[in-house]
Amino acid sequence: MTPTKMASRIGAENGRAAQGVATRAALLATARDLFGTRGFAGTSLDDVVGGAGVTKGALYHHFRSKEDLFAAVYEQVQHEVSDQVVVEFLRPDPWEALRLGCKLWIDAHLDPVVQRIAMRDARAVLGWEAVRDVETRYGAVPLRGVLRRCIRTGVVRPLPLRPLALMLMGALTEACFYVADAEDPEQARAEADGLVTSMLTSLLSEPPAPAPPSGRGQRTPGPRPPRSATSTG
Repeated sequence: MTPTKMASRIGAENGRAAQGVATRAALLATARDLFGTRGFAGTSLDDVVGGAGVTKGALYHHFRSKEDLFAAVYEQVQHEVSDQVVVEFLRPDPWEALRLGCKLWIDAHLDPVVQRIAMRDARAVLGWEAVRDVETRYGAVPLRGVLRRCIRTGVVRPLPLRPLALMLMGALTEACFYVADAEDPEQARAEADGLVTSMLTSLLSEPPAPAPPSGRGQRTPGPRPPRSATSTG
């Protein structure tokens, strides 16, 4: 094969690859919008290919079935939520990283599209085990990372890390459902935030410092410095 023909062949292959990536992205974007507004049952593959402007054959080149397409959309949604939360988990202060990251996990699930895909339909369509696997990879694993930082710096008591992350993620998941199902989401959100903060505070190595008498300058409880030997308690 001459260099010219080889270059032409490589260019054609690269073009097909780029087109395939663009087609898959268009299918995912369209499916996310439809699944997020109409739900899994209310969305057909004809709706998806029509909205994406591709053929059904192109869809089946990338996804085996409607369930397979939904699984990819669900994982994409959880990945995006995780990316948002990880920004908070990487804060320099481990306690603030843990507290604010957990708060953002709940806030991210206030999005109606996220609720419909990740909370309403995912378990029914994909099954409990598949959903748990995705939640562990995109939720419990990064949560375990910030908990490890908290333990290593002495902020949190040395507790078994893996079950701690899994149990805390379970509590955050239930908090998301509680807020989503509430008649008054704002009140439910405040209740969930208070309870999550209380749970996190119970993990601290030292008891939290007492809150200031007035609301001005009040901070969320954090680890308190060691007590003086001359304490009058």
